[in-house]
Amino acid sequence: MNSNASIDISFKRIQQLAIPAIIAGIAEPVLSSTDAAVVGNMSSYSTESLAAVGIVGAFLSMLIWILGQTRSAISTIISQNLGAGKLEDIKVLPAQAIFFNMILSFIVLGATYFFVEDIFTFLNAKGMVLDLSIDYYNIRVWGFPLTLFTFAIFGIFRGLQNTFWPMLVAMSGAGINIGLDFAFVYGIEGLIEPMGVKGAAWASLLSQAMMAIMALIFLLVKTNISLRLRFPLHPEINRLISMSLNLFVRSLSLNVALVLAVKEATALGTASVAAHTIAANIWLFTAFFIDGYGAAGNVLGGRLLGAKNYKDLWLLTRRVNTYNLIVAGLLMIVCTFGYNMAGELFSNEDTVLKAFYSVFYIVILIQPLNSIAFTLDAIFKGLGEMGYLRNTLLVATFLGFVPMIYFSKWMDWGLIGIWIAFVVWMFFRASALCIKYYNTYYKLAKNA
Repeated sequence: MNSNASIDISFKRIQQLAIPAIIAGIAEPVLSSTDAAVVGNMSSYSTESLAAVGIVGAFLSMLIWILGQTRSAISTIISQNLGAGKLEDIKVLPAQAIFFNMILSFIVLGATYFFVEDIFTFLNAKGMVLDLSIDYYNIRVWGFPLTLFTFAIFGIFRGLQNTFWPMLVAMSGAGINIGLDFAFVYGIEGLIEPMGVKGAAWASLLSQAMMAIMALIFLLVKTNISLRLRFPLHPEINRLISMSLNLFVRSLSLNVALVLAVKEATALGTASVAAHTIAANIWLFTAFFIDGYGAAGNVLGGRLLGAKNYKDLWLLTRRVNTYNLIVAGLLMIVCTFGYNMAGELFSNEDTVLKAFYSVFYIVILIQPLNSIAFTLDAIFKGLGEMGYLRNTLLVATFLGFVPMIYFSKWMDWGLIGIWIAFVVWMFFRASALCIKYYNTYYKLAKNA
């Protein structure tokens, strides 16, 4: 049954999906950003602690982004089947997808846990920074399976056109993390001894556990989705795995850029990697903020494709891109007026702040480019274009980012060169997605 007549893409409906997704999205990087801000303002070893949190945060983000891509695959399949009126046909798929996610998480956890010193040494960590990185990672890593479990449930909710319950989970997790960070890092006189970096790791782990529990409860209470694993495997599991594998490769290439940036920043010195950590946290914060309207495009776009409603798909794309460009402009204004405050929130070291302020303007100026790339990226996930997204990231990373970062290293541009490489990277991504959308979906809309 074709359900395109019932698909609402009005301003109000987009806001209903986007605003909770924005709040949920910015809550995710708050976990790492809070760790960085709290340890970066400790009275002793603040620069080394901030550097360690930045290095570990980049590595864990890589693992989460690589395996967390099943969230997008789950959302895509559910939303497309919802649009086609076939939701009942995939009722056994969510449990199988979550089981698949958890197996992958434990395989990766086991593969990295025993080689943590080698991993962070490769990322140029040494001395106290290396020791603190190992202490922080050995606790935080156990939250990895919990995060992937939560992400899978978020994917189910997104596919069902619901971003409200994920928002509540993410907000609660962020709030718990902030409170525990201050309590565990600095201590509470007479109750809790200060734990420094280890305290930040425990705060993140406990907040991730709470988010997983809340997500599970909401799924069981607010939906008819069963988590009882049943066989045989649903035929859509093959498409889920195919999409996920394409997104794995995509995320690997994406994280080559992120981890290479951390590696090169670390090689420049402790102050430089601490400054890069601040810039990267703000960049990721704005990225997740922008991703809110992308999420609306993702869930509605998949449903419109399932209903073969190409005219409304083009209208939806125009609307969410316009809204996100406005959001990008507002972010630029806020960051410009809060230029000094942004750095002081994370560090009180003059050398770190000087390095950060030398590149923060690039983070601000890149926002419109981020807006276009991230919005179309989310829409393409909803449309199931995982193969094209994979190829786009491979080209952007290995023909754009990597050559640029080594050219800038050869030119001795320092931290500025690393962020120029990010500009090149985002230009490749945004351009490729615009070209693909015009050649495929815009033409389908015009011919409909």
